[in-house]
Amino acid sequence: MAAPILVDTGPLVALLCRSDRHRAWMRERFAEIEPPLLTCEAVLSEADHLSRCHGRAPGSVAGLLRRGVVRVGLELAKEIEAIAALQVRYQDTRASLADACLIRMSEIHDGSRVMTFDSDFRIYRRRGREVIPTWMPEGLLSR
Repeated sequence: MAAPILVDTGPLVALLCRSDRHRAWMRERFAEIEPPLLTCEAVLSEADHLSRCHGRAPGSVAGLLRRGVVRVGLELAKEIEAIAALQVRYQDTRASLADACLIRMSEIHDGSRVMTFDSDFRIYRRRGREVIPTWMPEGLLSR
């Protein structure tokens, strides 16, 4: 089995929305991987909101779940203490719930990497000191 790909909000929105500036990059990457991508409910909620802002129909994100493109890979209630601690640790970068969940998922899912457009993942560390492997467009400087 291939190493898990943890997917952040931006790539999901790019996959769904033709007008997204990273759509071509995401479609190329998507052709290289075998679903499912792992994510968390916080990412799904953000992606649902943002994709609707781009004109996608309600249910587009839910459709990714139904088709097995993405799968929830974290039980928030079980991991809430670790996630809350990550948000406190990264309060200067204002780590969102989604970011903290993905950091925690990178600790839980060995060999994983985070597909993201969020440059804060260059700052975040798993298990305190380990760089989180990421997959993002070259030259990406900001969110």
